[in-house]
Order: sequence, then structure tokens, then C-alpha cells
Amino acid sequence: MTDYRKLVDEALAAKAYAYAPYSGLHVGAALLCNDSEIFTGVNVENVSYGATNCAERTAVFKAVSEGKREFSAIAVTSDLDKPIYPCGICRQVLTEFKIPIVIVADRNGNYKIHRTEELIPNAFSEF
Repeated sequence: MTDYRKLVDEALAAKAYAYAPYSGLHVGAALLCNDSEIFTGVNVENVSYGATNCAERTAVFKAVSEGKREFSAIAVTSDLDKPIYPCGICRQVLTEFKIPIVIVADRNGNYKIHRTEELIPNAFSEF
């Protein structure tokens, strides 16, 4: 898939389900498996911020819990007017599962494409 519009649109739709009572920032992610199945995720906040789970990790963990292990790309978006990028923990999870492409999008669906190793150079990984 070289046109990532569908993946971005899935992430945009998913963010409506985010649980963000503390930050008010709704984040959605859509993970594309190598078999073309898509898993979505949202941020799930907690009053103890360390217990919060990001949208990217939610999507990856959902897919892995369903037996998926091979991925092509992930898209992430939020309510912001600029693209949102995965945090450091999410970048490490994306590296762990060898997700090669990260699409970051703004609230209107305008997006940029990055290779994961651009976002986490010299990562602790098998890459």
C-alpha cells in the first residue's frame, strides 16, 4: 500500500473513542498488518499518567493479542493542527515489532510518511 489515505482515515475515525479526561487530547492510531487487516487504537488515560496507554501501543497490543506479528505501517493522528508523533515508548514498541512505516497526521488528515528508524535512530533492536 503506497497510498496511506485509508489508514489515516481509520486513525481519524478511531480517535473519537479515546478516553482523555485529563489532557483532552484525543489520539487515534491504525495499524496495517501484512495481510491487509487493520487494527485501531486510542489513547486511554489514567489519573496516574504512568498508567496511561498511547493509541499506537493500543493498536499494536490489540493486533498482537489476536495473533498478528507482521506489520506494514501505522498511522497516528490527534486533535492537533499539526501532525502528532509517537512518544519514545511507542517508538520502541514499533521497533520491537518491526513496523517499518509511521504515518503522522494532523486533525484534518494531512499526513507525512516516515521510516521508523528515522524516528528512533540507533534503536535497541534487531533492525
